[in-house]
Amino acid sequence: MKIAFVGKGGSGKTTLSSLFIRHLAATGAPVVAVDADINQHLGAALGLEEDRAAELPAMGDRLPLIKDYLRGSNPRIASAETMIKTTPPGEGSRLLRVAENNPLYDACARHVELDGGAVRLMVTGPFTDADLGVACYHSKTGAVELYLNHLVDSRDEYVVVDMTAGSDSFASGMFTRFDITFLVAEPTRKGVSVYRQYKEYARDFGVVLRVVGNKVQGQDDLDFLRAEVGDDLLVTVGHSDWVRAMEKGRPPRFELLEGANRRALRTLQVAADATYELRDWERYTQQMAHFHLKNAASWGNERTGADLAAQVDPGFVLGEGVTASV
Repeated sequence: MKIAFVGKGGSGKTTLSSLFIRHLAATGAPVVAVDADINQHLGAALGLEEDRAAELPAMGDRLPLIKDYLRGSNPRIASAETMIKTTPPGEGSRLLRVAENNPLYDACARHVELDGGAVRLMVTGPFTDADLGVACYHSKTGAVELYLNHLVDSRDEYVVVDMTAGSDSFASGMFTRFDITFLVAEPTRKGVSVYRQYKEYARDFGVVLRVVGNKVQGQDDLDFLRAEVGDDLLVTVGHSDWVRAMEKGRPPRFELLEGANRRALRTLQVAADATYELRDWERYTQQMAHFHLKNAASWGNERTGADLAAQVDPGFVLGEGVTASV
């Protein structure tokens, strides 16, 4: 299952995504955690010391390797240099599985031990002022999108992506790559403004969007969120002494997380698991092609000097039964 956490800065998105990752790991499920936020804090939220988090291999710095591996023997892709962030898989492409070992994971993923289990962690890499230019910024988030485009995941295994709520995911189509998107919102006008933006963009693409109300302190906060987001409000989370201790670098055992918050995490998992029955791999593949053609026409063809529309394999549908190239 592919799961995104989005929300404005300061909403608690990274904290909640890290708690959900810990919860899934404690169940024994295979988990890949991906930090695709413009601010790289997921490693620290999962308990890594700052120096170890800073040493995590950046996916954005390994984009040539990622492209070359995923390209495989796909005859529609002339070279790795002609792949862009939206390039979809086709016959001959190498596909990825959550729990397998492969050169992409060897280069970009590291195992993080948690008190309830372990996860693979991948990061886009730290962003600097220089990275906010179009090319560099897209190279980092683009590595994540290529990973998701070539990923074949199944029931009871999870990829959890801590995303930025910026417009880049809308332009590229990355917001359509998930089975469910959890939007973390505070009970404020600014908190729900991101929800409205996401809801509007996602409206025509079958995106399953649920709101997680964070920092909810009473009935008035709950009533506000219900009035603003309606039935999309899935669950709310309040103050947590466990989280405060974690933020100080001294987290108790995860099993000591407050009962109300443990129940909230189980609610998130139940909601995510329920979307498995809604999967439509044909639509998923068509959406990849749709956004790839848009990006090819708007900037990709000019940048690569190639007709990137030819990379779309009209007879290919991604799915759990598809065999990867070797």
